Amino acid sequence: MNKVSLRLASSFRNRMILIFFMIIIVPFLLFAYYAHIKSIEGISNTNTKMSMSYLLQARKNFEIYLNKLNESVNEVIGNKSLQDLLAKEPLDRAEEEAFTVNLLTVLYHATPVIDAFRVKVYPIKPTNYPSYMRTIDESVRIGDQYWFQRSKSTVSPNWYLTMPQHGKYGKPLISYVKRFSGIYDQKLRGIIATDLSEDYLRRYFSPSDQLKDQKMLLVGDKGIVHYDSSMNEWTGDPFPSASFISYMKTGEDGAKSITVNGETYLATYVKMAAYPWTIVSLTPLHELTGTIDEINRVMFIFLIIYLVCSISVVLYITVYYTQPIAHLVRLMRRLEADNLHYLLPTSSRKDEVGWLYRGVSSLVQRIEGLVKEAARSERNKKALEFQVLSHQINPHFLYNTLESIRWKAENHGRSDISEMVSALGNLLRLSLNQGKEITTLRREIEQVKAYVSIEQARMGQVVRILYSCEEAALDAPFLRLLLQPLVENAIQHSVRDNFNKGKIMITARKEEDDLVIELVDNGKGIPIAVLEQLEKREEPSEKVSHARRGVGLRNVNDRLKLYFGEAYKLKIETGPESGTKITLRHPILKEGQDLDSIGNG
Repeated sequence: MNKVSLRLASSFRNRMILIFFMIIIVPFLLFAYYAHIKSIEGISNTNTKMSMSYLLQARKNFEIYLNKLNESVNEVIGNKSLQDLLAKEPLDRAEEEAFTVNLLTVLYHATPVIDAFRVKVYPIKPTNYPSYMRTIDESVRIGDQYWFQRSKSTVSPNWYLTMPQHGKYGKPLISYVKRFSGIYDQKLRGIIATDLSEDYLRRYFSPSDQLKDQKMLLVGDKGIVHYDSSMNEWTGDPFPSASFISYMKTGEDGAKSITVNGETYLATYVKMAAYPWTIVSLTPLHELTGTIDEINRVMFIFLIIYLVCSISVVLYITVYYTQPIAHLVRLMRRLEADNLHYLLPTSSRKDEVGWLYRGVSSLVQRIEGLVKEAARSERNKKALEFQVLSHQINPHFLYNTLESIRWKAENHGRSDISEMVSALGNLLRLSLNQGKEITTLRREIEQVKAYVSIEQARMGQVVRILYSCEEAALDAPFLRLLLQPLVENAIQHSVRDNFNKGKIMITARKEEDDLVIELVDNGKGIPIAVLEQLEKREEPSEKVSHARRGVGLRNVNDRLKLYFGEAYKLKIETGPESGTKITLRHPILKEGQDLDSIGNG
């Protein structure tokens, strides 16, 4: 994975695309994101300030109303007639019915000054006033209810939320409940309950007409919603965000974004100091960011167009600049792989890329010409070296042979002279091979036999030489004048000292893609000085006594290395007591293959 990543990063085209996006696209996206965030933040802050100001004004107005309401309730409580009626309990039913009429009359004249949905006065012992309780549509057992008992035992006024009940009222009510006692004796007289309906609360907690779906809530100290401006949707239920309830406990006012039922709101709150309520404003965030969303849509469309234009520019640069350069790089890699004849970059463009293509094409043509010239020079060099090597062998041998014929003719007059001349002619014919450098192993063996025949006649001794060649190897193509110098070397310097015991064996076989020829004699071996000179290119110095002995070996060894490489040089195993074993390896050439193709390969 890392190699692939490095290879992609190393591409000029990929780096250009990456740089293009990093310089142009990324800053644009960052700027767009920053502008969006700052716009949302600015609008949220502005709305928070406006909502906070609105809530503070609503709190002020509502507190003024509640103070007036409390004063009105106190006026009713201080009514002398009301105090007198509740000072003593009725003794019988007639007094209780008279009490009912008189109390209702007093309330009828006193309660209109109270700005509330309704006002009810309960005797401290409702069970003693059955007629009155029935008239105001309440049960005489109301005194057993929690709110009644709590209000009866608490000096401070209490607020209670009453949800709709079947047959009584159809809307939630917030009740302001307060106990009262005698003006002079401080004896408990009764409990007064003032109910506020949503119509009264709406006057102080109405959402702004500028923001759709805004909610105004009145939340109790235990997190219960007492009023919801949206048709009392949450009234009587806990506020649907526990985290915001915890947040409201951290200060007198504040603002925070919350999510309720998948909808995100900007929530602002202020607490009422003298009352157990918190006024909360919930504004849907999408209403605040509507304009920003429209701007974002326009910006998104612009970004799409911008990206399309950017990609078009990248494609243009890729197709007209980086792609031709990448193609040229692939061609150069072929050049590294020695596929020179495939590298022919052409371009008709007039710009710098076109000049680059034409320059590389010209350079490749020049290199190809130089390579061909070098190959021709190498072939000529091989031909010249072969001529020199051949001339190092033939003149010396022919001179000795002709001298032997002359000596035979003058001194002996024997008939074997014709045989020697015939053998010499055959030897010359096989040696010349019609001017071709490649012959066959069979003809090379015939040439060796002709040479041995001449040597036996010249020296008057029988040369013991054995031939063991695989029939399949005899017709294989073979470089001429390789075996005769080796046999000559074995005769002249190994078995000549003892023809009776001296033996030479020539074996030939196929081994994989090579011909393996081994020439073994039981002579006295090859001196170390001759072996050392075998690998040297220069002519041996005069101080080497065996210099002439190594000429044939060195010529054959050089020719094998010249045409076939170092792997095909002679392998010589020799010793004073073990004789000499020369191993010659010759590649099996294909039919019709010549030395030029061998040299090029």
